[in-house]
Amino acid sequence: MFNVTKIICDRPQPMDALRYGHGSDAPASASARRPVVVWNVTRTCNLRCTHCYSDSEPSKYAGELTFDEGRVLLDDLAGYGVPAVLFSGGEPLARHDTLELAQYARALGLKVTLSTNGTLIDRDKAERIKNLGITYVGISFDGIGATNDRFRGVAGAFERALRAIRHLKAVGQKVGLRLTLTPNTVADLEQIFDFIEAEDIERACFYHLVPAGRGSALVSLSHQATRAALDTIFARTQRFAAAGRPREILTVDNHADAAYAVMWLEREGIEHATAARAALEWNGGANNSSGTGIADIDWLGNVHPDQFLQSITLGNIREQPFSAIWGNGEDPLLSKLRNRRAHVEGRCRSCRFFSTCGGNFRARAYALTGNLWAEDPACYLTDDEIAMTA
Repeated sequence: MFNVTKIICDRPQPMDALRYGHGSDAPASASARRPVVVWNVTRTCNLRCTHCYSDSEPSKYAGELTFDEGRVLLDDLAGYGVPAVLFSGGEPLARHDTLELAQYARALGLKVTLSTNGTLIDRDKAERIKNLGITYVGISFDGIGATNDRFRGVAGAFERALRAIRHLKAVGQKVGLRLTLTPNTVADLEQIFDFIEAEDIERACFYHLVPAGRGSALVSLSHQATRAALDTIFARTQRFAAAGRPREILTVDNHADAAYAVMWLEREGIEHATAARAALEWNGGANNSSGTGIADIDWLGNVHPDQFLQSITLGNIREQPFSAIWGNGEDPLLSKLRNRRAHVEGRCRSCRFFSTCGGNFRARAYALTGNLWAEDPACYLTDDEIAMTA
């Protein structure tokens, strides 16, 4: 996760300690971090989005973790000291006891965030979410109006999600957008930023497409279109900051963004370019992400390096606690993920930006090539820019 507001605009952000090593509560190193855990509490969803990595339907799925199993899991995560648990799905609010599980997590002292399509949040539910002390609610959008509804597979999804944002903001809950960069959303990008400004939205995460689940059938952005989208995201984030109303803008799942930002800052002669590069190198990009700083637990209790690598399972919490699975220093895959430079191939291994990018996103490389260690085809930097050696 790359914080545009922090790196491009040099504005302090809520997760600077964990993400960039800034602050008295920062971990000793990025590799020493406990993982943020994405918990897919259910596979069921009331929408049918074209990019859904879990290929979810509005159906009931067998074998999902029970409420009691969820409490045991949360006990373990709290004891292990994870910095946050992200309740996801499917659509997490399609599960009847998700907020009870969130309440239990909060009682344990866990930081809880909620990733939702928003369509099931009315005013009463917004008040309940706020009263639980949930840190942040991320609502998924993929364009404005009809564009979003086509992507989400249900007419009216945009208006229902917009109402959820307004309900959450009315009760004082921190809320933001989660968007996937596709040709459709990029076509609406300026309009999306206008929407963020008009609705006074505090946070927006722009995810690069990962071809998992139904997302495997989508057309990815060209390298040129990706660069153009980043330029727009950088420029609009700067405009927010210059106007005295900075928002927390992030990009996710393409660690080449960090390298692109370094080049952008240096080319523009930005004063804090050196400090920004040092922060990104501390973070380490993908080298301290999937398998280290991020983990996924699916609805069946399977543990994965991240939510997009659900085809690779490290263990199951019904058989062994998450802390034991994640802390297994002898697991060969985890060992490789935590020492990527010795294993990545192609341009990634010799790239001069490896210390900021970390070899980019393994889930996408695996999905597109069948080789977990191949270079990520979504890296949009040129050979000249990465100074590839023979």
